[in-house]
Amino acid sequence: MAIVDVTVIPIGTNSPSVSSYVADIQKLLLEYEKQGKIRYQLTPMNTIIEGELPILFEVIQAMHEAPFAKDILRVATNIRIDDRRDIDRKMEDKVARVESLLE
Repeated sequence: MAIVDVTVIPIGTNSPSVSSYVADIQKLLLEYEKQGKIRYQLTPMNTIIEGELPILFEVIQAMHEAPFAKDILRVATNIRIDDRRDIDRKMEDKVARVESLLE
């Protein structure tokens, strides 16, 4: 299972706010989650997605395409993939491990 950090940046919007684009992407992710394909977490700066790598690439492409549906002509998408295969770790496991070292 992989964990992916994704930031989708619509370029050329009419406002400095991008919250409506973020909301559209979150709705898309909710559908994938309802199907049991991924788990995800919205953060103030990005979205973290957890799942099998081939599915994650499908999801990332759907996320990247979402702003184009609102007539945006340019989108920049940043991704970072953590694909550890020696153990099965979830998003919260990684955080809990670091927090345990702070005690």
